[in-house]
Amino acid sequence: MLLKWKQYKFLFKELVKRDFTKKYKRTILGMAWSIVAPLINLLVMWMVFNNFFGANMDHYVIYLFAGQLIFSYFCDATTLGMNALVNNAGIFTKINVPKYLFLFSQNVSSLINFVLTLLIFFAFVVLDNIPFTWKFIFLVYPVVCLIIFNLGLGLILSALFVFFRDMQYLWGIMTQLIMWMSAIFYTIDSFSYTVRCAFLLNPLYVYIRYFRKIVLDGEIPTLQFHLLAAAFALAVFGLGAYMYKKYNHEFLYYV
Repeated sequence: MLLKWKQYKFLFKELVKRDFTKKYKRTILGMAWSIVAPLINLLVMWMVFNNFFGANMDHYVIYLFAGQLIFSYFCDATTLGMNALVNNAGIFTKINVPKYLFLFSQNVSSLINFVLTLLIFFAFVVLDNIPFTWKFIFLVYPVVCLIIFNLGLGLILSALFVFFRDMQYLWGIMTQLIMWMSAIFYTIDSFSYTVRCAFLLNPLYVYIRYFRKIVLDGEIPTLQFHLLAAAFALAVFGLGAYMYKKYNHEFLYYV
């Protein structure tokens, strides 16, 4: 694996540069869209849902921003990742290179956008008078889990998209469903215990909840919560890696 990385290191760097510059090509604001777009989404969601869910909740903007931050990164990384193979078919059908490089480069571009938005999130935390504590270091954990989860899901989606082009429409519907089921703009406190437990079956909710526990509640999640977050990430990544290994040669016939 290390030898392969050294061999294709230059190609990977060039793919990252290409994907990042291509995303903002011929736009006036350029990379600023990485910050502007999430803030506009946050403003719209705050205007729509504040009177319904935020009236009796402290720090509702931060609560909403945490959910929107995680969801936006998830949606961007998986949607771009789904197209990674098809969009780069002209390269790997002519040159024998590891196909996962195209997916990983797309995810680096999404990760850069996420980090920039995360800095704005921390600025909002300061403005909302939420104290920074040593526990914020634990935010690295859900971010790492989310990166692995997004990579794994990207591997799965990009493989399926090669064989079934309907995936782009199905995934658009699925992301909307996931958004509504991730408690981004509402709380689940009023739900029954059974329903609250059912939310833990949604990996995205788990990562959002982790962020909120650290930032808003000032609490470190339990060991079981850590294991659940890691299990989702590793299981999905393992399945994605298996699909790439199994169908590696078949991709050439369908793109």
